[in-house]
Amino acid sequence: MPIIGIITRKSKTSENRDINILYSAISKAIKKNGGIPVGLILDENYKESIDICDGIIFQGGDDFEKYYDEALIYAHNIDKPVLGICLGMQLMGVVFNGFMIDIDNHKTKLDYSHNVTIKKDSKLFDILKLENLKVNSRHRSTVKKTDLDIVAISDDGYIEAVEDKNKKFFIGVQWHPEDMIEYDDKQNNIFKYFINCC
Repeated sequence: MPIIGIITRKSKTSENRDINILYSAISKAIKKNGGIPVGLILDENYKESIDICDGIIFQGGDDFEKYYDEALIYAHNIDKPVLGICLGMQLMGVVFNGFMIDIDNHKTKLDYSHNVTIKKDSKLFDILKLENLKVNSRHRSTVKKTDLDIVAISDDGYIEAVEDKNKKFFIGVQWHPEDMIEYDDKQNNIFKYFINCC
């Protein structure tokens, strides 16, 4: 069974103690598809942490943290499968010569928020077998440009997915497929394909 490293996020307990978290929905999606989820806390030894894993997930959140850039570049250089979700996708876009902008109409609690159009020549299309996909949406900012392949766009023109076709799996999605797999089998295909690549 492949070991999937989930890059944890800094947080606080109700008593203001420092903790690192990973989202249980991501862990559940990994286990559902035959992987073993492991939380990774990045520090100066990030290479050793990435090396012990068969694949890496950069999960959603609010801020990029220390060593995120370096860890992503290292994983990309050694062709370690990487899935970026929400902020994870934004990190991928920014690291590869992109930048962020704020938007005010993409944060909702709906199961399906809007439609995205997926390019037919993309790996994401090969995974989902769909040109049009309904997704959820929980972000207040987005990547404006990037040197990665832009493979999905929202109806109002924002980047919704990026990838590097030259890697085994290097895909970032702006939405949260981990929260959709119980009611949308297509979203689970992202995790299934990712873990098979691992």
